[in-house]
Amino acid sequence: METKKILIILGVIVLIVVGYFYAYIKASASMYSTHTVDESPYFITTKPMVVKNLNVPKGTKIQYSKRYFWQKIEQKKMPKEEDITQISFEEGVTINWGGVPITSIYEFYNPEMTGYTVNADFKALPADKETPFSKQWQSCHSNLGISVKNANDWSCSKNNILDIESCSVIYQRYFSDDVNQQDFLNELYQELMKVAD
Repeated sequence: METKKILIILGVIVLIVVGYFYAYIKASASMYSTHTVDESPYFITTKPMVVKNLNVPKGTKIQYSKRYFWQKIEQKKMPKEEDITQISFEEGVTINWGGVPITSIYEFYNPEMTGYTVNADFKALPADKETPFSKQWQSCHSNLGISVKNANDWSCSKNNILDIESCSVIYQRYFSDDVNQQDFLNELYQELMKVAD
């Protein structure tokens, strides 16, 4: 009788340990998993067009937020501009934004902020086309966060751009007490304002 109880208790302990081990492995694996299926609806342009005041080429992927359960992910007609969340160009294709070749642009995730993030491809920028703005942007090795007045204008319009909110995670307006971060962003904004539209 005692042996039976001991075996049952050991069996329960083994099951608990195996369960915890499985949960631990699954959680660890999910930390490194970066591939998730994006089911945002999108439209692929069939000709060059103007979207959010940007001249985009044929083959541009325009993602937007609204999608009804009966719709497919790929749409056959252009969405309303206010619903657009991201514009991405085909691999190897860029457009000029502030004198810098960009690969994509997408709205801020925080709905309380009006603006967008711009991703550059500095490899596509010829050395003779570099500016103080492009060099400073390149120094933070990442995307640029731009706050604007009009959310439907993603061009490099000086009349619409209010500020540079971030340059990668290194420089953020959020850290207002960090003088170095604020000075960097102020200087970057001033250089952007010198770039021809």
